[in-house]
Amino acid sequence: MSIPKTYNPRETEDKWYSYWMDKNFFRSVPDDREPYTIVIPPPNVTGVLHMGHMLNNTIQDVLIRRARMQGKNACWVPGTDHASIATEAKVVAMLKEKGIEKKDVSREEFLDYAYEWKDKYGGIILKQLEKLGASCDWDRTRFTMEEDLSEAVIDTFIHLYKKGWIYRGIRMVNWDPKGMTAVSDEEVIRKEVNQKLFYIRYEVKDDTKSSKTFLTIATTRPETIMADSAICINPNDSRFTHLKGKSVIIPLINREIPVIEDDYVDMEFGTGCLKVTPAHDLNDYELGVKHKLQVIDILNDNGTLNAHAQILVGEDRFVARKMIQKMLDEAGSLEKVEDYKSQIGFSERTDAAIEPKLSMQWFCKMSEMSEPALEYVLNGEVKLIPEKFTNTYKHWMENVKDWCISRQLWWGQRIPAWYNLKGEWVVAKTREEAIVEFKKQFPNSDSIDVRQDDDVVDTWFSSWLWPISVFDGFKDPDNADINYYYPTNDLVTAPEILFFWVARMIMAGHEFRGKAPFKNVYLTGIVRDKQGRKMSKSLGNSPDPIDLIEKYGADGVRVGMLLCSPAGNDLMFDESYCEQGRNFANKVWNAFRLVKGWEVDESLPNINRQAISWFDSAFNQAFTEIEDNYNQYRLSDSLMGIYKLVWDDFCAWYLEMIKPVYLQPIDPETYRITIEYFERILKLLHPFMPFLTEELWHDDLFAERSELDCCIVAPYPRAGKVNPTLLNDLDTVKQVVSEIRNIRNAKQISPKEVLPLSIRVNSAIKYENYLTIILKLANISSSEFVSEPVVGANTFMAGKDEFFISLANNIDVESEKERLGKEIVYLQGFLRSVDAKLSNERFVQNAKEEVVEVERRKKEDALSKLKILEAALNSLESN
Repeated sequence: MSIPKTYNPRETEDKWYSYWMDKNFFRSVPDDREPYTIVIPPPNVTGVLHMGHMLNNTIQDVLIRRARMQGKNACWVPGTDHASIATEAKVVAMLKEKGIEKKDVSREEFLDYAYEWKDKYGGIILKQLEKLGASCDWDRTRFTMEEDLSEAVIDTFIHLYKKGWIYRGIRMVNWDPKGMTAVSDEEVIRKEVNQKLFYIRYEVKDDTKSSKTFLTIATTRPETIMADSAICINPNDSRFTHLKGKSVIIPLINREIPVIEDDYVDMEFGTGCLKVTPAHDLNDYELGVKHKLQVIDILNDNGTLNAHAQILVGEDRFVARKMIQKMLDEAGSLEKVEDYKSQIGFSERTDAAIEPKLSMQWFCKMSEMSEPALEYVLNGEVKLIPEKFTNTYKHWMENVKDWCISRQLWWGQRIPAWYNLKGEWVVAKTREEAIVEFKKQFPNSDSIDVRQDDDVVDTWFSSWLWPISVFDGFKDPDNADINYYYPTNDLVTAPEILFFWVARMIMAGHEFRGKAPFKNVYLTGIVRDKQGRKMSKSLGNSPDPIDLIEKYGADGVRVGMLLCSPAGNDLMFDESYCEQGRNFANKVWNAFRLVKGWEVDESLPNINRQAISWFDSAFNQAFTEIEDNYNQYRLSDSLMGIYKLVWDDFCAWYLEMIKPVYLQPIDPETYRITIEYFERILKLLHPFMPFLTEELWHDDLFAERSELDCCIVAPYPRAGKVNPTLLNDLDTVKQVVSEIRNIRNAKQISPKEVLPLSIRVNSAIKYENYLTIILKLANISSSEFVSEPVVGANTFMAGKDEFFISLANNIDVESEKERLGKEIVYLQGFLRSVDAKLSNERFVQNAKEEVVEVERRKKEDALSKLKILEAALNSLESN
């Protein structure tokens, strides 16, 4: 089979992905092999592939492909999340385009529209993952709202309710006025924003004085003064002792409220007084409860002012802020306005500013479940990678708050609570079961006319069951899949959902299976641009991953992403990394073409045994380091190890050492072994570059392949023996070749012009074993071993050994003396730094013996080199 001059990813990617699918290489069923399981963090059905997905899923695919090649039963379960808030927003927007308002359709009609939308758009991201090369078991694709998974959510709710871990109550919640639903603390993004601090004058009610007196309050939210229930002063603040027991009048609406005392008030902030608005601030709510204050909620669910506000009714809260500023100013109640920066909470899903709101909601107690979930991480049963996240996890779990699990939406699993006409309620799975429960709990009530709670559960209340529910562990807790695949091995996800999802999955795993759902959690960093900004659509700094794949090939993009993505640290992405990945693919392709183009002469002897032995050791040494990095989840380092092995050791050195002279044949043994080495390299590369490696694997350069003999399931390489002496010797030999090439460049001597070489050996290296390599790579005409320096030659050192190149036109003595002088000065400085360490008693006493010994050897080598260089300089000066 002829191989094209250049690698064309477009021609290979669809071909091999279809082939893998047709041959069921991604399919996994329980058997007697060791399982290796990953469940995908299910992307939202609203989503399309972005750079974070690219990173996350490339890492998962690398891990799953490597495990598959290691002979494990690799199972990567894909799926999507119904994403309550985001999807409902999309469907509402779609209906508006059709002239339909959500309030004008029934719940059932709305859900029909939602499923229609999901069926049309929900699978886009999974198809895009195929372009990336993701080797998921697509037959196992799950969706968080499919029937069995939804039933698991309802059963879980009922289970936890019966244990007393789910309850209903009025609490201050984070309210998203755009999504018109409560959201959890973890779904609130804190941002620093530029605001205004308004200084508002409240009239102090004092019948004993003829003239009016005023109290000034500083607030960022003047539109909420109509909900004020009190003014609070610090009892220790002498400035306001005259106000104790008095009341003030709220401007514009003239309602009287009391002055209360509490040391919660920060005397240094603003004017030292605090307006207390229990319905619209969490801390104010706590003060209100403590002091039994009236709660006045002036906001509708959509963020507009309601009738309780008395003024500006129907206006949006931010519009009202501007309007009330003008009204206060005209009334003489606005003292001044200052610029002010503060942290504001925004909804993660809609980016709307969060409103603290008192609301009847369902909550899940976290304290009982958090303790075992914390212990799994602290005792190492679940390992967070990198470990720096363990302390963050510990802090959150030890300070966990109850989880508000109800959402005021229609898209999601509906809460299994039922109400009668009196407002009494029970928790039950079906209407029929609810009626039975009503009769048990409320025997004197009419239990026939019941309605189900309108709210749905938080999306995370379904996805926290994901590692169990994808294997039908709730439908049949003892089925073959759950018993074989659970617990899973590795979870790859983003640090920002460590508490949203990871911690809660551990809680659910312990509660429902008695085991944590995974063993390792690999936490990726955030993908940022080269300026350090997080990539986002709004900034316009995020490339389209599919466009990148079209431009650089899937393998090029995979390599590009992982070249710069250390675990847990942010990835500073630049498109040049993808270009580097494509160039690497081309390098491998061209190396393959080179080998494939050689003619073999069966009569030729093998003269490349040293080169062959060296690369075998180099491969095994690199492989050991690569696997060590894999085992520590340093995938970027593993890839870089492979990159250097292929680009430097194999292409730049090994192939140059063994390739025949132009148009000349190669011996059969070198050819056979080189093909074996190429096979090893393809196996090592496959998890990172699946398409390129599969394409080359099936070339007729190799033995004929059967239809199932594919790189995707080829046995993963194993570590062999390493000859450290050979590796060290070749490092010196490579230095010799590089120095000779440097002399050619400096003297502008053509690479084709042969040069003589003299060697003065001061080490134990047997250069006669490596002369074939040196003569070939450095284009040396003759070599000799000498016992004295060669006068008039260009001199350099490699290790302890001296090398001399005699040029026909002699050397420039002065420039050579200058060069030697610089090397001597450098070595003298180096010796001083080593001597400083060795003369430091604390270093010698406290450092490990092997570390001290390394420094002593450095000194010995430097002294030896210095002696040789000084002798060479003296020789030049005496001639």
